[in-house]
Amino acid sequence: MKERAAVCRAGAMAVLLAHAASALAAGDGYGDARHAMLADIRATVADTRDYTGLARLDDRVMRAMAAVPRHEFVPAALREFAYLNRPLPIGEGQTISQPYIVALMTQLAGVEEDDVVLEVGTGSGYQAAVLAQLARQVYSVEIIEALGQRAKQTLARLGVENVSVKIGDGYQGWAEHAPYDAIVVTAAPEAMPPRLLEQLKPGARLVAPVGPQRRAQSLRVVEKNEAGGVEVKDILPVAFVPMVHPDD
Repeated sequence: MKERAAVCRAGAMAVLLAHAASALAAGDGYGDARHAMLADIRATVADTRDYTGLARLDDRVMRAMAAVPRHEFVPAALREFAYLNRPLPIGEGQTISQPYIVALMTQLAGVEEDDVVLEVGTGSGYQAAVLAQLARQVYSVEIIEALGQRAKQTLARLGVENVSVKIGDGYQGWAEHAPYDAIVVTAAPEAMPPRLLEQLKPGARLVAPVGPQRRAQSLRVVEKNEAGGVEVKDILPVAFVPMVHPDD
């Protein structure tokens, strides 16, 4: 299984690195912007060290950020801004997260090469593509059908084969493939959905922004112990779009 996991992960990374190399060879103009994005991420990590306790991010995480072509996940009209360290609108009232936040959430999730990861809130597919560089398999749930279908198409076009996207209610998770080695939530519920905690494997982490829109939100790490109890740590003040729920 671990050998298969390494092949899947290496394949996903190789495909995206080849895509990036091909784009650079074609003179797509994003090379300097990619380097600037990575430098901005490193600088922001240093600036937020007092919150996060992190002086730097793992090389594996930074390689994943370098491999995924962010401009492929934003609307064509915004591609010139794709590598700025800021969120961007992707339609349907949703955004693609700031690269620093994507990198930080990936780091906090502690994803290993044989892990099966749940993402709640596929959005553009960008966070899923980053997680796919590190994990064996990513299952991603998106409640807005137009975004989910678009993300499927983008991931398929880029050759990312170890991400499965389902249109559904992220509050319910994706029980069929549980328990998960990590769960990453990319929109803010007002309180942690209990079904997600149920689907988290003992010893694993759930990373999510929690809090109401237009009020204080916190990027939170929840770690489940072997007895099923949880330890909660607030990492950083954040501002995310609200998590959409059918009952809202």
